[in-house]
Amino acid sequence: MEKRVMTDSKRRRSLAVASAVLGGVLVLSACGDGGDKGGADSSKNSQAKVDAAAAKEVSEARIAILPKNGSANASINNAAKVTVTEGTLTEVTMTTATGTPVKGSLAADAKSWKPDAALERSTSYKIAATAKDAKGLTAHENSSFTTVSPAKSFIGNFTPEDGSTVGVGMPVSINFNKPITKRKAVQSAITVSSTGGQEIVGHWFNSQRLDFRPDQYWRENSTVTLKLALDGVEGADGIFGVQQKTVTFKIGRNQVSTVDASSKTMTVKRDGKTIKTIPISAGAAATPTYNGQMVISEKFKETRMNGATVGFTDDDGKGEYDIKDVPHAMRLSTSGTFIHGNYWGRGIFGNANTSHGCVGLADAQGANDPNKPGAWFYDNSMIGDVVIVKNSKDKTIQPDNGLNGWNMDWAAWKAGSEV
Repeated sequence: MEKRVMTDSKRRRSLAVASAVLGGVLVLSACGDGGDKGGADSSKNSQAKVDAAAAKEVSEARIAILPKNGSANASINNAAKVTVTEGTLTEVTMTTATGTPVKGSLAADAKSWKPDAALERSTSYKIAATAKDAKGLTAHENSSFTTVSPAKSFIGNFTPEDGSTVGVGMPVSINFNKPITKRKAVQSAITVSSTGGQEIVGHWFNSQRLDFRPDQYWRENSTVTLKLALDGVEGADGIFGVQQKTVTFKIGRNQVSTVDASSKTMTVKRDGKTIKTIPISAGAAATPTYNGQMVISEKFKETRMNGATVGFTDDDGKGEYDIKDVPHAMRLSTSGTFIHGNYWGRGIFGNANTSHGCVGLADAQGANDPNKPGAWFYDNSMIGDVVIVKNSKDKTIQPDNGLNGWNMDWAAWKAGSEV
């Protein structure tokens, strides 16, 4: 019995110890669980605070740079531009790949920036922009791009010049430096208007020449505006325009001179009234002057005329004539027709046609005698004036030989338009 009592007593002590130990474990576990939860919450709260603080440090300013980074064949006119929302630009730098700076201007509201002038073709550029938001926090953006190359672009060389005053016969003539296969797209990007209220239509002579004119000569004292919006226009597969330009020129008084090759006289009319009649010498029977309406395209106080340059050569291959100081020469055709002064002819004016196709007027060597008919006509003519030749034994000049599209009737002219 004693042994059993002792056993029960020992068992009770063991259970008590076990309970104490177990209780301790439970207590420790309870404390551990509570500590773990408190640590996780504290860590999350701390991270949230860090994230919030970091978010507060990021500028709200959003910078956009065009063209997109890595772009090729970018426009030289409109491609480069930096804008910002939710902030203002504080600094923009643009350089070539070699570090040459490009001048640009920031808008008054500091929301945009662009270069001051057109860019160079086939050139790589870098742009770095900085902006700040309302809290003064800064944002940065960088981009690089390459502009279109000459091989991948086209331009149109045009006449007349911006700001010039020309005669009533002067067409707008555009010669492209590459063949245009997408003619409608190109012509649609070109507009010609006049304060004279005339309908103006373009005509393609070939893949590289587009002229514009009204049905009748321009109205005197009107203003003509040419707008080239060719930037980015595809003129042929993979070939894009680069021009963005507005040209304005004025039409002067209405002067039209009529050469009668049969009577060997020229009648000069200004605003419909005859102001002078001049004896002339036109082309000889073997080399007659073209008939038709011709426009003065160039003026030279003196110039050299060599027959070899226009196909008039002798048996030795030399020019049939070579006059180094032809006075008061004005071009009427691409092929070499001029109306000019003549100091070497004697008694021919009004009496005989002796030239190789030009129209000659009496003049003085040196082009310094203002009283000579050649000098008078030169001084009283301007680029774009019309000279009509009639009653010659030759054919009518081709409309594309010089600025002479007036020799095509209006229906045929309009048929050559793509818009």
